[in-house]
Amino acid sequence: MDFIDLKSQYLASRDLINARIQAVLDHGQYIMGPEVAELEGRLAAYTGARHCITVSSGTEALVIALMALGVAPGDEVITTPFSFIATAEAIVLLGATPVFVDVEPDTCNLDHRLVQERITPRTRAIIPVSLYGQPADMDEINALAERHGLAVIEDAAQSFGAGYRGRKSGNLSTIGCTSFFPSKPLGCYGDGGALFTSDDALATAMREIRVHGQSRRYVHTRIGVGGRMDTLQCAVVLAKLERFEWEIEQRQRAAACYDDLLAGSLAGLLEPVTLRPDRSSVYAQYTVRVPQRERLQEILHAAGIPTAVHYPVPIDRQPAYAHWAGPGGCPVAAGLAQEVLSLPMGPYLDRASAHRVVQALGQALAQLQPGDKAA
Repeated sequence: MDFIDLKSQYLASRDLINARIQAVLDHGQYIMGPEVAELEGRLAAYTGARHCITVSSGTEALVIALMALGVAPGDEVITTPFSFIATAEAIVLLGATPVFVDVEPDTCNLDHRLVQERITPRTRAIIPVSLYGQPADMDEINALAERHGLAVIEDAAQSFGAGYRGRKSGNLSTIGCTSFFPSKPLGCYGDGGALFTSDDALATAMREIRVHGQSRRYVHTRIGVGGRMDTLQCAVVLAKLERFEWEIEQRQRAAACYDDLLAGSLAGLLEPVTLRPDRSSVYAQYTVRVPQRERLQEILHAAGIPTAVHYPVPIDRQPAYAHWAGPGGCPVAAGLAQEVLSLPMGPYLDRASAHRVVQALGQALAQLQPGDKAA
């Protein structure tokens, strides 16, 4: 069993993917070819944002977003400690200070109720992460940011395609950033990412920053980076878009299957991440809280069940970032980091495979020490 079955996904779209790649090889415009503008138009229409700017990775999307907002040394950016390192890395690369705010124990997303107390005169932006495929409490975060004159950047690297109160992830704040890393719900075959905004001035800035700050060839109006998404990767995403809605439905079907199975014989023994009723998830991961995680993983691995941990060490406890940890730290994130376990997930995970995973989980839990089975 694969943790993420990318081979079946390729086989289902092989002819279209191959044709898209061949078209790029035929015209030879490997950088900023026509597929780039085509993909940007398709993605903007999908999210409802006025602008989409494709970039070389999800990390670069975050960096470019912060650069476009003018974030600089001495500024502070509020974010979550429970995410992939890129969220905070982008802040630090610009010389700004990450300010970590703890997360909700049931969704693992930024707890908007704790943000207010960490805002200072130096705060420039808030970066909530739509973790595991589910958007954070974006309306509440946006309202708080508006009261303080702050920008909000949604880190939607795991949630492209998810919905929130009738709107699409990526189009929920000042700027949305996503990733097309191969394991994401919508992935390419290398690195890639995109920015979304309905602010014309920010869109212009981000487009220029993406190409070394050029407003036109060899005219550099601002500091920039080499952040373009190459044409071949755009071609792959265009091909995958044709089945994307179906794949989201299948991911949600697989998650519902897990929910049903786990609510049966394993009820009370572990705790799935909660999905809020006013939003949807694309289930980049299906994550549960478990006891004795390392021992459980060993047993599952021996049974042929792959698992992963997203994430084992909160960012504010990472060696390179610990000196930015706030007073008291982020105890909820620290606890989650010891308990979260991601199960195999994807649009090609059938009910029989999900049943096999849950059955192995039950057998593994039965081998743990008595009294240690409550998450």
